[in-house]
Amino acid sequence: MEAVRIKFTSIGIKPNFKPTQILAFGFAMLILIGAVLLNLPIASRDGQSIGFINALFTATSAVCVTGLVVADTYTQFNIFGQLMILILIQFGGLGIMTMAMTVFLLLGKRITLRERLVMKEALNQFSISGLVKLTRYILLTTIFFEGIGAIILSFRFVKTYGLLKGVYYGVFHAISAFNNAGFDLVGNYRSLTPFVQDPLVNFVIMGLIIFGGLGFSVIFDIFTVKNFKKLTLHSKVVITATTILLVAGMLVYLALEYSNPKTLGNLPLSSKILVSAFQSVTPRTAGFNTIDISELTTASKYFTILLMFIGASPGSTGGGIKTATFAAIIMMIYTVIASKEDVEIYEKRIPLDNVFKAVAMTVISILIVFISSFLLTITEDIDFLTLIFEVVSAFGTVGLSLGITRKLTVFGKIIIILTMFIGRVGPLTLAFAIGSRQKKAHLKYPEEKILVG
Repeated sequence: MEAVRIKFTSIGIKPNFKPTQILAFGFAMLILIGAVLLNLPIASRDGQSIGFINALFTATSAVCVTGLVVADTYTQFNIFGQLMILILIQFGGLGIMTMAMTVFLLLGKRITLRERLVMKEALNQFSISGLVKLTRYILLTTIFFEGIGAIILSFRFVKTYGLLKGVYYGVFHAISAFNNAGFDLVGNYRSLTPFVQDPLVNFVIMGLIIFGGLGFSVIFDIFTVKNFKKLTLHSKVVITATTILLVAGMLVYLALEYSNPKTLGNLPLSSKILVSAFQSVTPRTAGFNTIDISELTTASKYFTILLMFIGASPGSTGGGIKTATFAAIIMMIYTVIASKEDVEIYEKRIPLDNVFKAVAMTVISILIVFISSFLLTITEDIDFLTLIFEVVSAFGTVGLSLGITRKLTVFGKIIIILTMFIGRVGPLTLAFAIGSRQKKAHLKYPEEKILVG
């Protein structure tokens, strides 16, 4: 990450900003604009302002593609408010710089070096090479998946809600699913529970969530190479980790909830498998649910927390510490246990700086979750498991909740707002934005071991 300094001479101000600072500032400004618009009386069905804190919470949840809500999207907001949320989801999911680069490309504007550097941070890429091409691909990929998803869902929703409303619902839920946002228009905080046994809705939403969470560089790699052995190491790691987590998640939920009458117990076997599969996909930062999450067994809630903490993959619309980070940590642990010198995956060595970054990302994330949950134990009178579930859901930009979001105090909402923001921008990105980078010293100190363990 280069500490590049960017000068805004065009407006007469010459502050020195690093790419990470511009990225964080861009998300913050989009959230603020969204909050102002959603706070307007014309955004609500009853013509009354929702209140700035609630509007700020909703805007943050939309931009950070989380899905936690303090007011039901359908019953609280009219078409104007819903469309504002949809726009915030699209901008937040693709990223500020991706949308800006798209506008530049459409206008034929030249993409400067400083803009490429910010884009590199936004997409979590190794270099600035090929960023313009990747931006075009991101736009086309998004249009393709959201378009196909909207068409298929519209056919289903038209049968339930009528032509215009059905098409609108199809578009809204396709965009929300691909961006891993979790916002829905079903109403009364039900998410997709009315479609618990509907294979079409379940498979389309799952497909959109999975592809949205893989990362655009991985999708690009898959469709251009079409041979697993020739994929980049990053793509191999992401696909492998994602597959293992999805399959393992489905089996765990099926086993833990099989006899639970409040979730899977009363469903036929085929529906139990379908719900388990959906429940395995949605904690990966999506936030939709087809069963009442609050009725899960304690073991399932703990397992959901783990999946939410891991999240999606780097360069995707999702959050969490990311699948590649989790895989690097697991392989590092294996390296230590096996007394090997290098962290190896698919006959490739992982550079130490990659491993250090994965460890730093995980530790910082754990600290953020700890601090947020600790503060909530002070401000809220709610049991700890429910609080930690809410915090990890916010940090992983998931959106699943055990039903306490709208019951939070003002201070509790502010804590969750900050947690969602950190989770979306990225703990390391925010740390680099706040901190200062010192020049590398050409000096190595004497080595001496410490006792560990």
